[in-house]
Amino acid sequence: MAGPTTPRPKLKDVARIAGVGTATVDRVLNERGNVSEEVRRKVIETARAIGLRRQLPPSYKPLIRINLILARPELPLLTRMAVEFRNLAKSIDRRVSLHITTLPDEAAETVAAALRVTDCDAVVVYAPNHIVIRDAIDDLHARGIPVVSIISDLSGSKQLAYAGTNHHAAGRTTGFFVAQMSPQAGPVVVLCSHLGFQPHAERIAGFREYLLEHAPHLTIARIVEGLDDRVRSRARLEAAFRELPQVLAIYNVGGANLGVRAAIEANILAKRPLFVGHELTEHTTRMLREGLMTLTLDQNPRLQAQFSLDVLMDHFGYQGRPVARPYTSNVPIVLYGPENIPPTD
Repeated sequence: MAGPTTPRPKLKDVARIAGVGTATVDRVLNERGNVSEEVRRKVIETARAIGLRRQLPPSYKPLIRINLILARPELPLLTRMAVEFRNLAKSIDRRVSLHITTLPDEAAETVAAALRVTDCDAVVVYAPNHIVIRDAIDDLHARGIPVVSIISDLSGSKQLAYAGTNHHAAGRTTGFFVAQMSPQAGPVVVLCSHLGFQPHAERIAGFREYLLEHAPHLTIARIVEGLDDRVRSRARLEAAFRELPQVLAIYNVGGANLGVRAAIEANILAKRPLFVGHELTEHTTRMLREGLMTLTLDQNPRLQAQFSLDVLMDHFGYQGRPVARPYTSNVPIVLYGPENIPPTD
């Protein structure tokens, strides 16, 4: 005759031994949040100790909230970045949540204020490299809140990592292709947001450096600051074209590609110039297909988002895609021309 069997442990047994309610046990085991880390760990350890027969979440992994701070979200690159982060956040651990903060401008004081008031556990931010930004990041570091910068490297701060491309290399790459496609001597015009914006300054420096070293027959005749505004950029480019009608190439290191298009189509120049810009958007895709744009250098928003999340997952002890320490950005530049544009859906 078989002896009495021990009944299987149930949620109410976990609740009784852990000294909490069954609703709390249910929240912990189904990872619904709103439970302190201390209670969460106690419930999971109790469930494991009494042999509750179900897959249990690891007790050592904290709930983390990531605050993505984006200035000027209306810019195409920033729109793409937000989409990529949202899509990737759906596929990572349920204990990780994404919160997006959008700002009306990229002024250092605006971004620094958003950094300082965050109540999340980690921050991913697009911001200019300015002392007030670096100070805000250092304050977050002191509070135990890691910061990953995207698009623009915030070197000099206590950021955890930079997730982005090498802008100086992008400028040199542009210099190489412009030089190869422009054997004759002549002027070149560069458009940027403003020279105080680090990524744009780095691209211009790389472009100028390459031309001086390998293509002295090409000269940067104008650097136009358009603040990434298409109307302002168009007006300032057209003024430059009237003074320099023999311009051979335009390098837009910023985001106002539609302003460049309008200025070229004003037919001020003696002949249509080479036009190299940045980012693969619906507008640059159309311009490449039409032959108005020559090349565009894309900085991979998806891979920037992926690397940012990989770094933070590793920092907080999660099992994710492998990422080595110290965290060094591995985001490549992708060059697109008329012949390798990805098909549209």
